[in-house]
Amino acid sequence: MVYNRKKETEKSVVNSTTEPNTITSLKHDFKALGVKQGANVILHVSLSKIGWIIGGSVALLKALMETLTEEGTLVIPTFTGDNSDPSYWENPPVPKSWWEKIRKEMPAFEPEITPSRGIGKVAETFRSWPGVLRSNHPIASFAAWGKNANFITENHELEIDLGEGSPISRLYDLDGQILLIGVSHINNSSLHLAEYRSDFPGKRRRMTGSAVKVDNRNQWVEWEELDINSDDFDRLGKDFELMTNYNPGKIGLAESRLISVREIVDFGVEWLKKNRKAP
Repeated sequence: MVYNRKKETEKSVVNSTTEPNTITSLKHDFKALGVKQGANVILHVSLSKIGWIIGGSVALLKALMETLTEEGTLVIPTFTGDNSDPSYWENPPVPKSWWEKIRKEMPAFEPEITPSRGIGKVAETFRSWPGVLRSNHPIASFAAWGKNANFITENHELEIDLGEGSPISRLYDLDGQILLIGVSHINNSSLHLAEYRSDFPGKRRRMTGSAVKVDNRNQWVEWEELDINSDDFDRLGKDFELMTNYNPGKIGLAESRLISVREIVDFGVEWLKKNRKAP
């Protein structure tokens, strides 16, 4: 049944596509959008929104890597939300009677083998790509390829999931760019850095936990992090685009955006102060 649903999804993508996308056509689209050789780019993408691609996720990544070249850097979130405290799980929730067993038996995060969850096929293809590095955060890891991959992924400590010292903050330092393909700002993980930097009403921290390796043994560890919330990110992003007169472009059939990390994070810090309401 799962296989049939996948076939139906691919059929609908084929039917919506008048001309197949290729590495060549995608490279043309990336350049037209403004992606340049040597840039540092974080990608969020809905593959199906682009239309049918000859070679699928592999072709998309090859086209983007060839556009950036090895002088550039490509970053993709490889989050593992299933290795988190089960008391917070919502999609789906699990019975409270399971929580302690989950904490005790969850396999420890291992960057080389732990799959991402809910991030899509492109992230999983990229995660195992030769030369790609992955940060060591058990919930909020990022994978990176290219010139600044090591700088972006190293020393990703538990307490700085998406805040200062995280891969997002390092992209900010590098004056990186956010590439949104067929997705909205609700998927824009760079805006979580604005949450960390902003003093908005109701800002609070919470305890969380994950299974990690400690002295080469599985252990459940807990720490405190910001209680993040992306529910208003679409409004934030729309206001940013209105303020900057930004006009989206296209990658294949997908509405796409290439936006400065610094510009939208700085805007977001002030926007959250003014617009976010206490829960």
